[in-house]
Amino acid sequence: MQLDIRELNSVYAGSVRYVFRQLSCQVTDPGFHALFGPSGVGKTTLAKMIAGAIKEFSGDIRLHQINQVLYTYNLERLPGWSSVQEHLTQITPTPNRQRMEELVDSFGLETSLNSRFAQLSLGQQNRTNLTRYLLQDFDLLIMDESLANVDEITKEKIILKIKDLYPERCFLYISHNVVEVSKFCKQILVLRSHHKAPQAVSLQGQNFNGQRVLKEKDLEQSMLEIVNAS
Repeated sequence: MQLDIRELNSVYAGSVRYVFRQLSCQVTDPGFHALFGPSGVGKTTLAKMIAGAIKEFSGDIRLHQINQVLYTYNLERLPGWSSVQEHLTQITPTPNRQRMEELVDSFGLETSLNSRFAQLSLGQQNRTNLTRYLLQDFDLLIMDESLANVDEITKEKIILKIKDLYPERCFLYISHNVVEVSKFCKQILVLRSHHKAPQAVSLQGQNFNGQRVLKEKDLEQSMLEIVNAS
């Protein structure tokens, strides 16, 4: 399983200013990986290119043993007026119904099931939206700030549950939070301005899974490497 980006070039719509210039990077193997960088550097644009939603670029995006790519983002809304329970039941394939119950419990959504999506807090909305994507068939799930507005304790519980339930899937987690990408992610792609070469730097995170003690000095070292690469 591999995502391979080679010599990607793209400009802003109606402009000659580059978003990406000769961008090359790889994500290899299943796991929880990160796309990190400052606002405006092109993280969401790159995510949409990988997902096939943006096609205006030159270069190659190659997917090896990745057939189904899904993309979800912060503040994405559920369609319709049904309750959360009705919506999740409707969109969940029958073989995944038991998994739905497990995710609802692990993500703390039991009290939200009888509510409409618009009645939920922002954190509940993001957790609900992420749940519906996890219940689909995918090889790569791109999570664009999908856990924004979720408290740190719940966020850690959710990430660890995802890593436990989907060890053979690939995740690309987009976040501004250097602590969480350092702590939870296996490979971290630090995306930089096109003025810098290379435009993407690959680093190793701590890939914490809850089954070992994470040393503070190791986490700090990963954070320092990310900051220095930015």
